[in-house]
Amino acid sequence: MKKYRVGIVGATGMVGQRFVTLLEHHPWFEPVMLLASARSAGRYYRDAVGEKWAMPCPIPAHASGMQVFDASDLEAVSGKVDFVFCAVNMKKEELKALEENYARHEIPVVSNNSAHRWTPDVPMVIPEINAEHLAVLGAQRARLHTRRGFVAVKSNCSLQSYVPLLHPLRSFGIKSAAVCTYQAISGAGKTFSTMPEISDNVIPYIGGEEEKSEKEPLKIWGTLEGGRIREATSPVITAQCVRVPVSDGHTAAVFVSFEKKPTREEILSAWESFEGEPQRLHLPSAPEKFLHYREEDDRPQPKLDRDTEHGMAVTAGRLREDALFDWKFVGCSHNTLRGAAGGAVLLAELLAAKGYLD
Repeated sequence: MKKYRVGIVGATGMVGQRFVTLLEHHPWFEPVMLLASARSAGRYYRDAVGEKWAMPCPIPAHASGMQVFDASDLEAVSGKVDFVFCAVNMKKEELKALEENYARHEIPVVSNNSAHRWTPDVPMVIPEINAEHLAVLGAQRARLHTRRGFVAVKSNCSLQSYVPLLHPLRSFGIKSAAVCTYQAISGAGKTFSTMPEISDNVIPYIGGEEEKSEKEPLKIWGTLEGGRIREATSPVITAQCVRVPVSDGHTAAVFVSFEKKPTREEILSAWESFEGEPQRLHLPSAPEKFLHYREEDDRPQPKLDRDTEHGMAVTAGRLREDALFDWKFVGCSHNTLRGAAGGAVLLAELLAAKGYLD
């Protein structure tokens, strides 16, 4: 595999910092440009980030002395990178325009942002679940009049804690599901020092999160028709999303009903045997085993299970029958690794392996 030159758009933010750390020794991707707002442009990365550095490790040496570029200066970027990761906080319409502008400059975009998740010809991919949706990129390139450029996105971080666990059970005919997510503060780009209001508290509202949690799975489970992704019409999902005093790791309490109720053994077998394209292709960031089940009554826990397989696996537990639904269980995933930067890196690896970055 050749080495790809990578830009990180939004490199000074929390997810951008994750990209910087994940790419430090990546075998396929070499970060050559760090991009942020105009106020950070021209500064060394260590100075632009300053006290905002939120990762548990020091700033990687390769990035510390790199100059930060203005993310809106496409002429400075063109020809210098093979693709970019994008994780920026902007108004949705401005962000959509920025990402499409990169694509029109023949710079593929692998986005952590929500702006293009509902653009019909933009694939929203969990690599183990709907890798086939990448085929829509041909239609997107035709619309954008590009040869290489495109936008591909990953789903919302909270989905990773329950959608991968529901997916292998779809063969039993999922009718409906209810989910309550307990989401870490890093999902808001915060640490305990920058979010004092979360101490001894939970906040029962996260703007836009419940709509994403209910609707995005339907696009992931949709079908490619006529150059667009057509959303699935079922199952019905209802969600509550709560911010909790946890640094990293989203937890989901899930309730699910089926057309044909499976046995406990059938559910556990479906989880145990499940693998996707990343496992078959042995992609560098792919967990060897995507879904893990813990038999202990008090697992999964974010503190104990979020780092399973370097934070790229999903852990389930507490599978039991329910009085209203058929079954209930608890899921857990690392929201800034599998749910954000790590999931985007895995998506880029899939795109590279499938030839979309060449």
